[in-house]
Amino acid sequence: MRGRGFFICVEGLDGCGKTTQAKSLVEKLKKSYNAVYTVEPSRGKIGIFIKKYCLHGKKRLSSVVEALLFAADRFEHLKNEVLPALSEGKLVVSDRYVYSSLAYQGAAGLDLEWIRKINEHAVRPDLAIFIDVDPEIVIERLKRKKSVMENLETQQRVREVYLKFVKNGELIRIDGNRSKKEVSDEILKVALVFLEKAY
Repeated sequence: MRGRGFFICVEGLDGCGKTTQAKSLVEKLKKSYNAVYTVEPSRGKIGIFIKKYCLHGKKRLSSVVEALLFAADRFEHLKNEVLPALSEGKLVVSDRYVYSSLAYQGAAGLDLEWIRKINEHAVRPDLAIFIDVDPEIVIERLKRKKSVMENLETQQRVREVYLKFVKNGELIRIDGNRSKKEVSDEILKVALVFLEKAY
């Protein structure tokens, strides 16, 4: 399924700065690579539905429904955006990916193996980064309208799941409690090490 491209995903709690950092990484990598930015939930119909009715609804949906919706959106996202770009040899940076489902729905009590099962179609990223910011800090940063998942208790549980993936080697932890430039510099350094090995 994979071409000669390179796939990076950037993960983290809400408000950790991952969107800023993912876009910054793409801009820096564009100097040497054909890099593109993408995001989950996707810009497709299912992704739009998730943003409106799942993330910003009056109350949180059941974790099973959430997981199935995100898995369906991920299938479309891969089919329509990620895999075509990779097959063209592009470097794809995704702002959130399958680890978000594992962390958020896993923190809500769903079995992680079941979440992995419904995401079997999700290709393994070449590099998965976790921007680690203290939950208390991200809640302070979230001055805008909060989603149904943006509360301290949820974010604490989500971080615990993410850290399990750091421990087992699936995610590389970046200390996000520093300046934007320091975080950006370290992410670029890590990405270049992986890219040098790949090419």
